[in-house]
Amino acid sequence: MVDRWLGIGKEALSTAHVPWREPVTTSTNADNGALLRDVLARIGDKWSVIVICRLHGQPRRFNELRRLTEAITQRMLSATLRNLERDGLVTRTVYPTVPPQVEYALTERGGSLHAVLYQLVDWTDAHLPGIQASRADYDSTHATVPAGPAASGPDGR
Repeated sequence: MVDRWLGIGKEALSTAHVPWREPVTTSTNADNGALLRDVLARIGDKWSVIVICRLHGQPRRFNELRRLTEAITQRMLSATLRNLERDGLVTRTVYPTVPPQVEYALTERGGSLHAVLYQLVDWTDAHLPGIQASRADYDSTHATVPAGPAASGPDGR
């Protein structure tokens, strides 16, 4: 399915015909790539994943979410919740009380995303030591020399 979103043509596929690999007819592959990047940017931002994880299993009020999500500002939490609601990942329920109570909960779509995020956490746990080792190896072999003053002589001119 990723090939469909990234614009790889059917001729590049080496597997037999699979129905879900048919090109999308309602938009172009370039449009699909832009949509995929947009969704990944939304769910991959600094706060969305944390908020989705905090909402997993039970609805929460705004201030409870804010307490559970350290370092997030009220403004950023509001924007994050609004974007997640817009994408259909979170519902916002207002109860007619004084003062009004508002709860946020994951939708079915948001819950399915949480399952994927959980798999990503498992993958990270399994591969993080190797990634860190690879980074250290790369950094040691690709070390850069700090740039000094350009074309300066011994007296600094």
